[in-house]
Amino acid sequence: MSESKKNKAVALRYSMEEDAAPIVIASGYGHIADRIIDIAENQGIPVFRDDSAASMLCMLEVGKTIPPELYEIVAAIYVQLLKTSDSIKHGLTGVTGSGR
Repeated sequence: MSESKKNKAVALRYSMEEDAAPIVIASGYGHIADRIIDIAENQGIPVFRDDSAASMLCMLEVGKTIPPELYEIVAAIYVQLLKTSDSIKHGLTGVTGSGR
């Protein structure tokens, strides 16, 4: 199966005090993607499912900051995660993007 047909996942880290931009800390396809998602979910880390965003972010090297061209995409994901988190805190159902 080609990489474009497999599940994709990217984990990002961002600390306003330490990082100029979010940093890719894990990336992968297929079983690796499933493992990244499982670890995040088991640790209570929010998971946003968007195949297009994952495809773009999977092209980045682990350990590198995301380029300015992807700031808007990552910001939109972050906003959606904040909305979903707020909905969960208030007992409402949130949507976390499209399927993986």
